[in-house]
Parts: sequence; C-alpha cells; structure tokens
Amino acid sequence: MSKHKEKIEKVFEHPASGNIDFKKLIHALEHYGAEVDISKHNKAKIFLKGEELVIPVPHDHVLSKDMVVEVRHFLEKVGLTPDNLD
Repeated sequence: MSKHKEKIEKVFEHPASGNIDFKKLIHALEHYGAEVDISKHNKAKIFLKGEELVIPVPHDHVLSKDMVVEVRHFLEKVGLTPDNLD
C-alpha cells in the first residue's frame, strides 16, 4: 500500500486521528491531483475537482481532530475516499 493512500485512509479513521502530519497529508493530496497553495497568512487552499477547502496551517504541523473532520468532509464531497483509491 502506498504511503499516500495510508495518509488518506488515516483521515477517515474513527475516531478522528489527532496525529496526522500536515505536510505528509498535503503531499498525499497532491499525489491524487489536488493543487495546494499556502498563503503568506499561513492558510492552505486546497483545490480538487472544482472544489476548494481553506484550512489554517497548524503551527506544530499536526492537524487537530476538528481539522481532520473538515478535511474528511471535503474529501467525501470530491469523492476521494479510501474505497476509490488505487
């Protein structure tokens, strides 16, 4: 299994994981076609399949559980779920 697929699967774990590395998740999203723009105000704009998600870049580079849930909902909306990964 690829490390990118593992990162996406981690977003879908229940209960939400509090140990997802922001940079590794961004790399996984880019692997699956997302465009990510980090602003000078430390916001990450994630563009994927015509949708956009804006989240703050965490200071400790670990996503909070609330952010993980937000990312999960975004990925469900664009159809990037563990079932659809190769």
